[in-house]
Amino acid sequence: MRPSTSNRTSGRLFDNPSIRGLSLGALDPYVRRQVRGTRPTILFFSPAGRTVPDFLARWVNGKGLTIVPVPDAADVEQRVLRSLPQLVVIDADGGPQGLGLCTRLKADSYSAIVPLAVLTSRHTTDRVQEWFTAGADEVISPLFEPTEQASRLDGLMTRTARDVAVNPSTRLPGTTEIEREIRRRMENGELFAVCYADLDHFKEYNDRYSYNDGDRVIYILSRILHDVVKGLLGHRGFIGHIGGDDFIFIIPFDAIPDVCGEVLEVFDTLIPYQYNEQDRRAGYYFGKDRRGQLHRVPLMTLSIGIVTNQHRRFAHPAQVSELATEMKSYAKTQPGSVFVVDRRHDPELDDDGVR
Repeated sequence: MRPSTSNRTSGRLFDNPSIRGLSLGALDPYVRRQVRGTRPTILFFSPAGRTVPDFLARWVNGKGLTIVPVPDAADVEQRVLRSLPQLVVIDADGGPQGLGLCTRLKADSYSAIVPLAVLTSRHTTDRVQEWFTAGADEVISPLFEPTEQASRLDGLMTRTARDVAVNPSTRLPGTTEIEREIRRRMENGELFAVCYADLDHFKEYNDRYSYNDGDRVIYILSRILHDVVKGLLGHRGFIGHIGGDDFIFIIPFDAIPDVCGEVLEVFDTLIPYQYNEQDRRAGYYFGKDRRGQLHRVPLMTLSIGIVTNQHRRFAHPAQVSELATEMKSYAKTQPGSVFVVDRRHDPELDDDGVR
């Protein structure tokens, strides 16, 4: 069936001195068996060669993690850059090497995303401030009871997971959270729609204006999606940012016309003002194609491809993603700002979506 198209329409920390492969399902490519291998790793660096403190060992075991003592600062850096561990813990009492390691790890944008906690056996304001200035994400001292020490590590891991799960430019959830939200709605048996929004003629806009102007357009689109979806649906709507000018929003099935129609209307009202007056009045400008030939480029429009589970049964979020990408590509073949809904259904399901 042809997809439908629509235009608008307490104590010291160091008291204890002792202390294969990926298999794919043969029948269903979306069913993946759990990867078996080493558990997520925490690196522990102590320049003085101290062993892992009791509270930290208990916390690690309770989380199902693996902690690896690494006595050499350079080795810690290499491991971080090679495998991005879950956490780096530094013993602050072993001399200046730890502080230098912290500074270097946090100065690199790649390794800076790895959370870093510091353990110190004495608490002074100057000492704590020194570590935070170097970039440490948490400083744990005997000022805190063991239970609170563990809670602070929990909080650090939670903040890190939240921060790396969002797109840095729009602060919207990224692909991991998008997949989690699709899976949640599938498991809850909800009737939902996954909407893939993509800008048309965005590359030409960047070429004519600037990447800074392009970033502003992406931010404007993120605000339109957020304000419309949340304004109309509240907690029933979800907005995610795949990257670049690609966005996903997930809404109840019956909200498609209202939400998508409002998104397109607001978009077409605001976006012309991102062009200079001459281009805005003309409704187009001349740009060069890949062969260097001049051609008429219209103002940006928005295409939204929509997949629902009204007549389909999905086994994995990847199925939804593939179909949403297909529908987005189809929407981009239509003129103007449009949303298109996939009306095809699984042959084993009847018109009511019941097997």
